[in-house]
Amino acid sequence: MFRYRDEGLANRIIEKLKALNLNLRLMHVCGTHQDTLVRFGLNSMLKEAGIEVRPGPGCPVCVTTPKEIEEAIILARKGKVIATFGDMFRVPGERQSLADAKAEGLDVRVVYSITDCISLAEKTNKDVVFFSIGFETTTPATASVILNHHLNNFSILSAHRLIPPAMEALIRIGEMKIDGFINPGHVSTIIGERPYEFISKRYKIPQVIAGFEPLDVLIGVYMLAMQILNGEAKVENEYKRVVRPEGNEKAQQTMNEVFEPFDMSWRGFPVIPGSGLRLKKKFEEYDARKRYEDELSELCSGYEYKEPEGCRCGEILRGLVYPDECPLFGKICTPRRPVGPCMVSREGSCNIMFRYGKR
Repeated sequence: MFRYRDEGLANRIIEKLKALNLNLRLMHVCGTHQDTLVRFGLNSMLKEAGIEVRPGPGCPVCVTTPKEIEEAIILARKGKVIATFGDMFRVPGERQSLADAKAEGLDVRVVYSITDCISLAEKTNKDVVFFSIGFETTTPATASVILNHHLNNFSILSAHRLIPPAMEALIRIGEMKIDGFINPGHVSTIIGERPYEFISKRYKIPQVIAGFEPLDVLIGVYMLAMQILNGEAKVENEYKRVVRPEGNEKAQQTMNEVFEPFDMSWRGFPVIPGSGLRLKKKFEEYDARKRYEDELSELCSGYEYKEPEGCRCGEILRGLVYPDECPLFGKICTPRRPVGPCMVSREGSCNIMFRYGKR
C-alpha cells in the first residue's frame, strides 16, 4: 500500500502536470476518490497545477431521494420491519429519517449486509423489507439473495442505481464543462471498461478508471491530461491490478438475471433515463413496491418531495458548488446533526470536508 503513497513521486507528477500548463476541470463519481483527494491534500496540489477535480454523484446514500425514504417510513408505519445500512438510517426524507421513525417506536433495523436481513426474516413472522441501496458494486449481492433464498416474508425496496447513465446526465444537463472523468474503481470491478465507452465516443470526453491510493488518483489525472493534450477521448484503466476490461462477468450475469433498468430520479437531478434498477417481472413477489402497492398508494402521485430547507446537497452532487459554499455547512449541519445526506454518509462530500478539510 505504501508504495502508492510515495510523496516524492507525487510531487514529480504534480510538476509534470504544471509543465503541461493545462487548465482543466475534471470530475469523479466516487465517494472514496473524494476521501483520497481531501484527506491527502491532493485537491490543493492539483489546483496549483491548474487542475480542478469536482465531486459528482458518487455517494449512493446521498443520491437516494426523499421520496424513497418516505416509502420506507410508510412501510414501517404499516408494521413492516425495515432493514437498511447504517448510513441510510440517518438520511433525512422530507419530514424525518428512519432513525427518527425508530425513535417513535417503529421497527427499523441497521444491518451490515443483505444476508443479515435474510437471517432476520428467518427468525420472525413479520414482513421484512430490505431498503437496498448502492450502485453496481452492491447490486449483485442483492440479486444473489433473490435467486437463492425464497422467503414469503422478505422483499426489497430497491434504490439501486447505475453510474454510467448519471455520468451522461451530467453532460447532457450541461450546467458546467467537464474536461474528463475519473471513473469509480469499485463500480468498475463489476462492470469493467466497456459500459463507459459510449460517453467518450458520443461526447468526446476522456475517462480513466482509477484506484483509491493517492498515486492512483494522481496518475489517473495525468493520464487524462495526456489524453486531452493529444486530442484523444477514450476509456483507460489505471486500476489494472483490480479492474479487468470485461469486469466481473459472473456478477454481471447475476445482476442482469434479476434486475432491469428503468427511468429513475436522483437527489439533485431530474429523472435519468435507464439509471435505476428494479426487479424483473418474474421476481415481482420480492418487490416491496409491488407487494405493498396499496400501502404505498398514500404517497401523493406527482408530488415533488422537497429537500431540507437551505441544504445545497443537490448542487454539490452535480459538482456545481463545494460543501463549504453551503450556508449550513459546519454550522447548522454537522456529522452529529446532519441536515442533508452529504453530511451523513462517510462517502458524502460534506462529511469528508468536515473531517479532513482543515488539514
